[in-house]
Amino acid sequence: MAAGSTYTPLSTTTLGSTTGSYTFTSISQSYTDLILVGAFATDNPSSLNLNMGNGSIDTGSNYGWTYLLGDGTTASSSRGSSDGRIFSGSSNTGSLQTNIIIHIQNYSNTTTYKTSISRFNQSTGAAQATVGVWRSTSAIDQVRITAGGNNLNSGSTFTLYGISAA
Repeated sequence: MAAGSTYTPLSTTTLGSTTGSYTFTSISQSYTDLILVGAFATDNPSSLNLNMGNGSIDTGSNYGWTYLLGDGTTASSSRGSSDGRIFSGSSNTGSLQTNIIIHIQNYSNTTTYKTSISRFNQSTGAAQATVGVWRSTSAIDQVRITAGGNNLNSGSTFTLYGISAA
């Protein structure tokens, strides 16, 4: 086991008003992985999307993702390739909270594509797991979350952690 804390909070935000996106910028390259934790709701049912970049956010068709979703009664899955974002989960609306954890592996490595694993649960009982890829070998210094054309509600909270190598 590594000595000391391996999760280092890099940035936390609580949205003071509704907004379509939030971007973490100037991400330190001192860690091996990133963890993004969110507790949020949107003004309409929406997807929570993830974009990454180095110097600027990449919105080109350089992403792929596959998800599995279940609510205890039904299950579904979908995938996107050559997409403009990683679909990381679906949100509840209004005051219903959605919780999400996104793990971005090897974000500072400059020899491999960047992969992510996200897990979310809604207060309605649905749960989803998504794997994603950003087909770039650039180190990530920016991460943007968007609400799929809708808004993240005021009071939504997001924290980005750096993970030290053990």
